[in-house]
Amino acid sequence: MAFRRNWGEERVYFHNEDGKLVSIPSCWTDVVPPDPFVVVSAGRALFRTEDLMALVRLIEGWESKDEGTKWTEEM
Repeated sequence: MAFRRNWGEERVYFHNEDGKLVSIPSCWTDVVPPDPFVVVSAGRALFRTEDLMALVRLIEGWESKDEGTKWTEEM
């Protein structure tokens, strides 16, 4: 098993039953320690601030690409 950063994320590499080298995101495993925010919040917070800010940037990017349409309550 190997652990390294590829494609902008940390991944775990291993050989499956057929001997083929495969990889999965490390967050799907117990290779990395749990996120401190998740541990401290103990399930009380549904979203991390970092993730909410990423969502804001994503929505702002959509709005800037769609010049003629603005988000409204009807949408």
